Amino acid sequence: MPTTIWINGEYKTRDEASVSVFDHGLLYGDGVFEGIRAYGGRIFRLSEHIDRLYSSAKSIWLDPGMPQADMRKMVEDAQAKSGIKDSYIRLVITRGTGDLGMDPRKCDKPTVFCIVDTIALWSKERYERGLTCITAATPISHKENLSPRVKSLNYLSHILAKIEGIAANVDEVIMLDSSGFVAEASGMNLFCARRGVVKTPPPYSGILRGVTRDAMIEMARDANYEVVEEPLNRYDLYSADEVFLTGTAAEIVAVTKLDGRVIGNGQSGPVVADLGRRFRALVTRGD
Repeated sequence: MPTTIWINGEYKTRDEASVSVFDHGLLYGDGVFEGIRAYGGRIFRLSEHIDRLYSSAKSIWLDPGMPQADMRKMVEDAQAKSGIKDSYIRLVITRGTGDLGMDPRKCDKPTVFCIVDTIALWSKERYERGLTCITAATPISHKENLSPRVKSLNYLSHILAKIEGIAANVDEVIMLDSSGFVAEASGMNLFCARRGVVKTPPPYSGILRGVTRDAMIEMARDANYEVVEEPLNRYDLYSADEVFLTGTAAEIVAVTKLDGRVIGNGQSGPVVADLGRRFRALVTRGD
């Protein structure tokens, strides 16, 4: 199926879709976005994604230019038009076209676009065997500089960390905060499990509160796992039975080697398998 793109009220092909070189999303990273999944043609937790998108926009003084209900309808229509049953949707709002200055008042209206396509971060083998990771030297941005609850277009620190992983020939990186606590992967939330207790860094620590992360916590508690949100350090990961990552694009995947240390028994473990089954059942139901 070809990529479906809605931009500023019109459907465009991949070759036709474009934004101005004066768009402040391009010039300054001034904008917000969401990554969303559809399974079997049903969009997973669209309302939660749209709510987070609008909260991010409001916090940076950006008016999306349409009510939330209209935005949801547009995404649903674009998904249906694509014909892709299991899709990845990228929804972006930028400040819009302005001048070469940073003044957001110079941007008359936002640029809004929605891309419906597919995505595959790793091969099936990597999901089965787990990922190799390193701890990145590049930390996440300080939470007082830009709230991690804003899913902004400013991802350069995460890209620099990703480059470290590429140079080290590993699958992914784990990023720390400015105090040295474990935060998240380059674009995913982080969990570890030991002796039946599932732990993850709390949102106040400076991580993005992921929609898939929240779903995993709900499922784990429903399955009678003890779930603890608390600051973690690298020792917690090195000594864990299992470490795993979650995200809209990644879904759930184990980390089986970190900084040269084998995690647990070096295989994707039972907690990941259990939560993975529960997640697939959840998205199949469309909850």
